[in-house]
Amino acid sequence: MKTVCFGELMLRLAPNGYYRFFQNDQMQATFGGGEANVAVSLANYGFDSTYVTKLPKHAIGQAAVDSLRYFGVDTSKIVRGGDRVGIYFLEKGASQRGSVCIYDRAHSSIAEAAPEDFDWDAIFEGADWFHFTGITPALGGNMVEICKQACIAAKKHGVKVSCDLNYRGKLWTREQARAAMTELCQYVDVCISNEEDAKDVFGIEAEGSDIYGGKLNREGYKSVAKQLADKFGFEKVAITLRTSISANDNDWAGMLYDGENYCFSKSYHLHSVDRVGGGDSFGGGLIYALLSGKTTQQAIEFAVAASALKHTVEGDYNRVSVSEVEKLAGGDGSGRVQR
Repeated sequence: MKTVCFGELMLRLAPNGYYRFFQNDQMQATFGGGEANVAVSLANYGFDSTYVTKLPKHAIGQAAVDSLRYFGVDTSKIVRGGDRVGIYFLEKGASQRGSVCIYDRAHSSIAEAAPEDFDWDAIFEGADWFHFTGITPALGGNMVEICKQACIAAKKHGVKVSCDLNYRGKLWTREQARAAMTELCQYVDVCISNEEDAKDVFGIEAEGSDIYGGKLNREGYKSVAKQLADKFGFEKVAITLRTSISANDNDWAGMLYDGENYCFSKSYHLHSVDRVGGGDSFGGGLIYALLSGKTTQQAIEFAVAASALKHTVEGDYNRVSVSEVEKLAGGDGSGRVQR
């Protein structure tokens, strides 16, 4: 299977362990970004995974490209040009202190890309699936139009389209997000959301849930999924269900609605090593499962298990295999040493 992901690949700078910003003079430098994280997952699962973005020609831009090549992601459609790689600073939270992300991504190469930079007909040749998130059109400039052109080309080539709503209040307002995503979602087949994004972007809320007090109402999420599907004609709606007990400890599950059935996964109690990229690993697992012909229940179990494992992995990228995910989805979550 051939998949295409489109978005911004950023440099991630993070203090060691659970240090606060500049508590010492060292930071770990890695790369990541919503759609890039999905592309890595799909490559790890054995798919022909292509990633599309725009990056500078200099050494930092090349290092970003190389970070994807390490996992076998096809980088041949990455456009080179512009002046800078977007950066985000991450301070990992612990216990009652939440994680903090600070963006330094204005005027990055992808944010200043032009529609003519991307030959979508060539990019989608032989492709089966296209994935983007609500982060990409939020980058400003021409990005809403570029995403629209990508979606139109994908549909012309018979490619399934998935979108993770991923609302980022630091990038645009709710009103801007609603206008852009209402236009783009008409091309989407599979929508991925959570309890906050559906409310922030479309004003659709799960009644009777308190994500901060640890109370989730299943019937409310069924309603959210159906409202989203009815509004845009989505074939499937996936919703991640996170109960945050603390920065480290979460209960994690998911639901997949296929227009007829509401399938809930088993729930995992997570003690997170690194939760950044957790939603992206869910998306990658879901895309793999659906393209592999898994049932609705099997697909949501695989996606949630993949994401549960990501919470144990440092960095944005999920470094796990299909067999590891299937082992956990099958019920082996003991964490015992494997010999």
